[in-house]
Amino acid sequence: MAATILREISQDEHERARLRSRRMYQTDMESDRLTSEEIGEIREREKWEGVVTEQKAVIADQKATIERLQAELEKR
Repeated sequence: MAATILREISQDEHERARLRSRRMYQTDMESDRLTSEEIGEIREREKWEGVVTEQKAVIADQKATIERLQAELEKR
């Protein structure tokens, strides 16, 4: 009887360890997925920030050109 109880306890411990291992694997996979998504979002945001910065520079150049041309027109 004692041997039977010990086998059952041992099987339960093995089952708990197996289930715990499975949960840890699933948690790790979800964490990796979320981390990958966050990295992708950061890269996308950085890309668009670069585009916005470039467009602001273009607009500033165009504005300077307009102001220069207006000043030349006023001189005439």
